[in-house]
Amino acid sequence: MEIKVGDRIADVELISKEDNMVKIRIDDTIFDVDIVMAENGLCSILHEGKSYNAELKRAENGKEYQVNTYFSSFLVQIIDAQSKYQQNRQKDSADEQQSSIISQMPGKVVKILVKEGEKVKAGQSIIVIEAMKMQNEYKVQQDCVVERIYVAEGDSVAGGQLLIKLSSTENEE
Repeated sequence: MEIKVGDRIADVELISKEDNMVKIRIDDTIFDVDIVMAENGLCSILHEGKSYNAELKRAENGKEYQVNTYFSSFLVQIIDAQSKYQQNRQKDSADEQQSSIISQMPGKVVKILVKEGEKVKAGQSIIVIEAMKMQNEYKVQQDCVVERIYVAEGDSVAGGQLLIKLSSTENEE
Protein backbone atom coordinates (compact mmCIF):
# COMPACT_ATOMS: atom_id res chain seq x y z
CA MET A 1 0.00 0.00 0.00
CA GLU A 2 1.05 3.59 -0.38
CA ILE A 3 1.29 6.09 2.46
CA LYS A 4 1.34 9.86 1.92
CA VAL A 5 3.13 12.06 4.44
CA GLY A 6 3.13 15.69 3.37
CA ASP A 7 4.22 15.72 -0.28
CA ARG A 8 6.03 12.36 -0.04
CA ILE A 9 4.38 9.11 -1.10
CA ALA A 10 6.05 5.92 0.14
CA ASP A 11 5.35 2.29 -0.73
CA VAL A 12 4.87 0.42 2.58
CA GLU A 13 4.64 -3.32 3.14
CA LEU A 14 4.22 -5.27 6.38
CA ILE A 15 6.65 -8.16 6.03
CA SER A 16 6.09 -9.86 9.39
CA LYS A 17 4.69 -9.31 12.87
CA GLU A 18 5.41 -11.37 15.95
CA ASP A 19 4.17 -9.95 19.26
CA ASN A 20 5.53 -6.37 19.32
CA MET A 21 8.28 -7.02 16.76
CA VAL A 22 7.37 -5.71 13.33
CA LYS A 23 9.35 -5.93 10.10
CA ILE A 24 8.26 -3.42 7.48
CA ARG A 25 9.56 -2.29 4.13
CA ILE A 26 9.33 1.39 3.28
CA ASP A 27 10.24 1.89 -0.37
CA ASP A 28 13.47 -0.14 -0.66
CA THR A 29 14.51 -0.10 3.02
CA ILE A 30 13.57 -2.75 5.60
CA PHE A 31 13.05 -1.74 9.22
CA ASP A 32 12.85 -3.95 12.32
CA VAL A 33 10.92 -2.10 15.01
CA ASP A 34 9.40 -2.87 18.39
CA ILE A 35 6.01 -1.17 18.63
CA VAL A 36 3.82 -1.06 21.72
CA MET A 37 0.37 0.47 21.39
CA ALA A 38 -0.95 2.03 24.60
CA GLU A 39 -4.37 3.45 25.26
CA ASN A 40 -5.81 6.52 23.55
CA GLY A 41 -3.71 6.14 20.38
CA LEU A 42 -0.35 6.49 22.08
CA CYS A 43 2.47 4.28 20.90
CA SER A 44 6.07 3.65 21.81
CA ILE A 45 8.50 2.66 19.07
CA LEU A 46 11.99 1.22 19.55
CA HIS A 47 14.31 1.22 16.53
CA GLU A 48 18.07 0.61 16.60
CA GLY A 49 18.25 1.39 20.34
CA LYS A 50 16.35 4.68 20.09
CA SER A 51 12.94 5.29 21.60
CA TYR A 52 10.20 7.30 19.88
CA ASN A 53 6.74 8.21 21.17
CA ALA A 54 3.80 9.21 19.01
CA GLU A 55 0.11 9.92 19.33
CA LEU A 56 -2.11 8.73 16.48
CA LYS A 57 -5.51 10.33 15.98
CA ARG A 58 -7.60 8.53 13.38
CA ALA A 59 -9.88 10.57 11.12
CA GLU A 60 -13.51 9.55 10.65
CA ASN A 61 -12.83 8.18 7.16
CA GLY A 62 -10.36 5.68 8.67
CA LYS A 63 -7.70 6.40 6.05
CA GLU A 64 -6.09 9.48 7.57
CA TYR A 65 -4.20 9.92 10.81
CA GLN A 66 -2.91 12.99 12.58
CA VAL A 67 0.46 11.91 14.02
CA ASN A 68 1.90 13.98 16.86
CA THR A 69 5.40 13.59 18.28
CA TYR A 70 7.23 15.77 20.80
CA PHE A 71 8.65 17.93 18.03
CA SER A 72 6.26 17.77 15.10
CA SER A 73 2.78 17.02 13.87
CA PHE A 74 1.81 15.76 10.42
CA LEU A 75 -1.02 14.20 8.44
CA VAL A 76 -0.58 10.62 7.20
CA GLN A 77 -2.91 9.31 4.48
CA ILE A 78 -3.33 5.66 3.50
CA ILE A 79 -3.67 5.42 -0.27
CA ASP A 80 -5.28 2.11 -1.21
CA ALA A 81 -6.72 1.09 -4.59
CA GLN A 82 -10.13 2.58 -3.81
CA SER A 83 -8.62 5.92 -2.75
CA LYS A 84 -6.55 6.08 -5.94
CA TYR A 85 -9.66 5.34 -7.98
CA GLN A 86 -11.64 8.13 -6.31
CA GLN A 87 -8.77 10.61 -6.72
CA ASN A 88 -8.54 9.77 -10.43
CA ARG A 89 -12.31 10.13 -10.85
CA GLN A 90 -12.19 13.56 -9.18
CA LYS A 91 -9.27 14.57 -11.40
CA ASP A 92 -11.20 13.42 -14.49
CA SER A 93 -14.27 15.39 -13.47
CA ALA A 94 -12.15 18.53 -13.25
CA ASP A 95 -11.15 18.23 -16.92
CA GLU A 96 -13.06 20.75 -19.00
CA GLN A 97 -13.13 18.84 -22.28
CA GLN A 98 -13.96 15.18 -21.75
CA SER A 99 -13.26 13.20 -24.91
CA SER A 100 -13.36 9.65 -23.58
CA ILE A 101 -14.26 7.34 -20.73
CA ILE A 102 -11.26 5.34 -19.45
CA SER A 103 -11.35 2.56 -16.86
CA GLN A 104 -9.52 3.72 -13.75
CA MET A 105 -8.84 0.17 -12.55
CA PRO A 106 -9.29 -3.43 -13.71
CA GLY A 107 -12.85 -4.68 -13.62
CA LYS A 108 -15.79 -6.06 -15.56
CA VAL A 109 -18.34 -4.23 -17.72
CA VAL A 110 -21.71 -4.73 -16.02
CA LYS A 111 -23.94 -2.50 -18.15
CA ILE A 112 -23.61 -0.14 -21.09
CA LEU A 113 -26.34 2.48 -20.79
CA VAL A 114 -25.92 4.19 -24.20
CA LYS A 115 -25.58 3.42 -27.91
CA GLU A 116 -23.14 4.78 -30.48
CA GLY A 117 -24.41 8.05 -31.94
CA GLU A 118 -26.59 8.81 -28.90
CA LYS A 119 -26.63 12.36 -27.51
CA VAL A 120 -26.08 12.43 -23.75
CA LYS A 121 -26.45 15.18 -21.17
CA ALA A 122 -23.92 16.34 -18.56
CA GLY A 123 -24.08 14.11 -15.48
CA GLN A 124 -25.68 11.19 -17.35
CA SER A 125 -24.37 7.71 -16.49
CA ILE A 126 -23.18 5.86 -19.58
CA ILE A 127 -21.41 2.71 -18.36
CA VAL A 128 -21.20 0.62 -15.17
CA ILE A 129 -17.96 -1.17 -14.26
CA GLU A 130 -17.58 -3.58 -11.35
CA ALA A 131 -14.21 -3.33 -9.63
CA MET A 132 -13.23 -4.63 -6.20
CA LYS A 133 -16.80 -5.89 -5.61
CA MET A 134 -18.20 -2.38 -6.13
CA GLN A 135 -20.22 -1.13 -9.07
CA ASN A 136 -19.03 2.24 -10.36
CA GLU A 137 -21.08 4.40 -12.73
CA TYR A 138 -19.09 6.48 -15.19
CA LYS A 139 -20.81 9.75 -16.08
CA VAL A 140 -20.15 12.37 -18.73
CA GLN A 141 -19.12 15.83 -17.58
CA GLN A 142 -20.77 17.83 -20.36
CA ASP A 143 -23.31 17.38 -23.13
CA CYS A 144 -21.76 15.21 -25.86
CA VAL A 145 -22.31 12.42 -28.37
CA VAL A 146 -21.23 8.80 -27.91
CA GLU A 147 -18.89 8.39 -30.86
CA ARG A 148 -17.66 4.82 -30.32
CA ILE A 149 -18.04 2.05 -27.71
CA TYR A 150 -14.98 -0.20 -27.46
CA VAL A 151 -16.30 -2.80 -24.98
CA ALA A 152 -19.32 -5.05 -24.50
CA GLU A 153 -21.26 -6.08 -21.41
CA GLY A 154 -19.42 -8.88 -19.63
CA ASP A 155 -15.97 -7.85 -20.93
CA SER A 156 -13.04 -7.72 -18.52
CA VAL A 157 -11.19 -4.41 -18.71
CA ALA A 158 -7.74 -3.28 -17.63
CA GLY A 159 -6.92 -0.12 -15.70
CA GLY A 160 -6.38 2.71 -18.16
CA GLN A 161 -8.32 0.98 -20.95
CA LEU A 162 -10.34 3.16 -23.33
CA LEU A 163 -14.03 2.25 -22.93
CA ILE A 164 -16.00 4.91 -24.81
CA LYS A 165 -14.99 7.75 -27.13
CA LEU A 166 -17.06 10.95 -26.91
CA SER A 167 -17.37 13.97 -29.17
CA SER A 168 -18.56 17.48 -28.43
CA THR A 169 -22.07 18.64 -29.36
CA GLU A 170 -20.85 22.24 -29.80
CA ASN A 171 -20.20 21.81 -33.55
CA GLU A 172 -23.66 20.40 -34.26
CA GLU A 173 -26.88 22.24 -35.19
